[in-house]
Amino acid sequence: MKPAPFEYHRPDTIESVIKLLEDYGGDAKIIAGGQSLLPMLAFRLLAPSALVDICRVPDLNNTTFSEHGVALGARLRWVDIERDLQLRSRYPLLVAGVEHIAHYQIRNRGTIGGSLAHADPAAEFPALVLIHEGQIQVQGVGGSRLIPADSFFHGMLTTDLAEDEIITGVHLPAWPSTRYWSFKEFARRTGDFALAGVALHFQLNEGRIAEPRIVAFGIDDRPVILAPLQSILDGALPTPETFAAIGAAATKLDVIDPPSDLQASSDYRRAILGVLVERALVDAFDKRGGAR
Repeated sequence: MKPAPFEYHRPDTIESVIKLLEDYGGDAKIIAGGQSLLPMLAFRLLAPSALVDICRVPDLNNTTFSEHGVALGARLRWVDIERDLQLRSRYPLLVAGVEHIAHYQIRNRGTIGGSLAHADPAAEFPALVLIHEGQIQVQGVGGSRLIPADSFFHGMLTTDLAEDEIITGVHLPAWPSTRYWSFKEFARRTGDFALAGVALHFQLNEGRIAEPRIVAFGIDDRPVILAPLQSILDGALPTPETFAAIGAAATKLDVIDPPSDLQASSDYRRAILGVLVERALVDAFDKRGGAR
């Protein structure tokens, strides 16, 4: 199939982009890499009156480090993150997760803003922003605002973005180098959307786990903070028995509602989640040489 007819605009300022979004009253779509949008247009799952190309808008593909963390421009591509040695050093979990996204051809064009605005519950980047306690910078007719990641995603392909707003960047707080971390996902084939995925990190305090954070994706209508598991894990000893118990608890969580579809049943996704949580905890602990 081919897209329905649409008007095409290529403004060169963020103000012009916002004005176009306002003028079309929710019937215009932003396009940058187009890796999510173009397939939906081709299958006529979307039929907007206009596309607003933001490739000429300056300063949307910058990476800016500060003592407080890092700001990532919304037009930054996955491959830009993979190749950034400072990000690889300072935000290892971020880069590890991005390397799981689709295939190189997709990562060469896809952008972080597009992934966040699309809000596919099986996508890696929304979960990565959530695990980092990041904030999404948006700008619209009413000005600019920062939205915490845990408030940004409302459900399947639904976010807190208003019709006249565009994502301009992502802010991640500073990452302590002492963290233990891991990223795990399971897909039918390399590059497919994950049937389930887990990102987590924790600290060790006098030999016990402290400040654990666990986020799962592909198992609900948005990425989910697994707060009950964090509560069990906090203060526990980092042993194989602990990690196995946390994995078993993950399969029984009532804070998630895994879907059943042609790819996997709800029960199968729960089982996968339990395995991934246990493996991620083991991997995180082993990655730093155990209790060293």
